[in-house]
Amino acid sequence: MKYITTKNPGDASQLFIDEAETPTVKSSEVLIRVYAAGINRPDILQRQGLYPPPANASPILGLEIAGEIIACGEQVKRWRIGDKVCALVNGGGYAEYAVAPASQCLPIPESFSYVEAAALPETFFTVWHNLFQRAQLKAGEILLVHGGASGIGTSAIQLTKAFNVNVIATAGSAEKCEAITKLGATAINYREQDFVAEVKALTAGQGANVILDMVGGDYIQRNFSAAAKEGRIVNIAFLNGSKVDIDLMPLMLKRLTLTGSTLRAQSVDTKAGIAKELEEQVWPLLNSKKIKPIIDSIFPFTDVVKAHELMESNQHIGKIILDFNTTL
Repeated sequence: MKYITTKNPGDASQLFIDEAETPTVKSSEVLIRVYAAGINRPDILQRQGLYPPPANASPILGLEIAGEIIACGEQVKRWRIGDKVCALVNGGGYAEYAVAPASQCLPIPESFSYVEAAALPETFFTVWHNLFQRAQLKAGEILLVHGGASGIGTSAIQLTKAFNVNVIATAGSAEKCEAITKLGATAINYREQDFVAEVKALTAGQGANVILDMVGGDYIQRNFSAAAKEGRIVNIAFLNGSKVDIDLMPLMLKRLTLTGSTLRAQSVDTKAGIAKELEEQVWPLLNSKKIKPIIDSIFPFTDVVKAHELMESNQHIGKIILDFNTTL
């Protein structure tokens, strides 16, 4: 099979296409012919040598795929050869064939293309786990999303709006703020406005009940100010750095919860639990087209360098997908 790898840790120019043996499945896994794969920030970090894969994971980049099952392990009960699925994988997504735990596969929503389906797993697993499982976000609450125009951000806005959450989101350009507004959130241009002051003004001084942050850096302290009493703050990335000096007194005075998670290192059982809840709670919304992934760009997998460069430019709105030239 063809797959994408790196010569050395570094910038996107280190990516190139190579060939390797097609992987084989273990008893609880399926082998998927990959027709599309999503690009995510962890891929960038792994390419740079800053995010090594877990010991039991494929060293090949790529955490979410869509395609057709071509082989099943002997313990796999639900899936059959020929089933069309999208899957959260522990690595190996940037390849013509990839192995996935059967419990981390989900059926491709009705009328979705492979490209659209590849935009779902990493993003929706992350949003559901962090906002609904960890932060216990509830209808009627106020959510602040940093990076609202990203793949995570656009999905978080749509999904939480579908559950009657009031959403405020930050972004760094007028174009991105317009996209956020069209999705139903109140947009804050962080380059022109102080998001703490704006959140306080929009909430009559209360603040946000839940904050989803992928920025870190000085946002960590500022989130304490933007949060409501009993607020929950969830960090899922640190684009501006994870090492900062902070004053924890607001954490005590407001009785805040500061938490965070990464998805890749969690157990198969944990991810299976997320997949089950997604299929029950979110897949009906996708099947009915009440929500749909926002896709900025689609690149042939041979143009992976350009795809990574676009991700790093922060000029995209929504997801970036690698297309393996087959449609559903």
